[in-house]
Amino acid sequence: MSDIRLDAPVPDFECPTDTAETWRLADHRGRWVVLFFFPKASTPGCTVEGQAFRDLDPRFAALNAQVVGISRDAPKALANFRAKHDFPYPLLSDKQEQVCNLFGVMKDKVMFGKPARGIERSTFVIDPEGVLRAEWRKVAVDGHAEAVLEALQAKQAG
Repeated sequence: MSDIRLDAPVPDFECPTDTAETWRLADHRGRWVVLFFFPKASTPGCTVEGQAFRDLDPRFAALNAQVVGISRDAPKALANFRAKHDFPYPLLSDKQEQVCNLFGVMKDKVMFGKPARGIERSTFVIDPEGVLRAEWRKVAVDGHAEAVLEALQAKQAG
């Protein structure tokens, strides 16, 4: 169950980044935030998704939007992932699943025939005042970053 809903303020949260700094949502007021949750660093789907956001990052930046990736990986694994693929945006480590639970992205899955709990690939767009304006759950990677960019453009157009 998620504690957030569309058109409502997102509670402030903070996480360590891949550079061992602390990232706080409140520090990004005045900018749009595109927060994408991914299951695991350096896996094929997460790599393709991260690269798509990387390739579109200049276009997000031109819309005053900060792209941010988040997973349960440790900061060191995220740092390696970011460096290998030259991601221009921060990656957040939510090992305790606090932000994952806030957004309701932790789901029961079956992996290799066994039950497992993990992140359901999801993306959220938060406006400059900290209000949730768009969300995608059960994301399919192909074309997703482009769809988020188009939605952000439409939101800003009014």
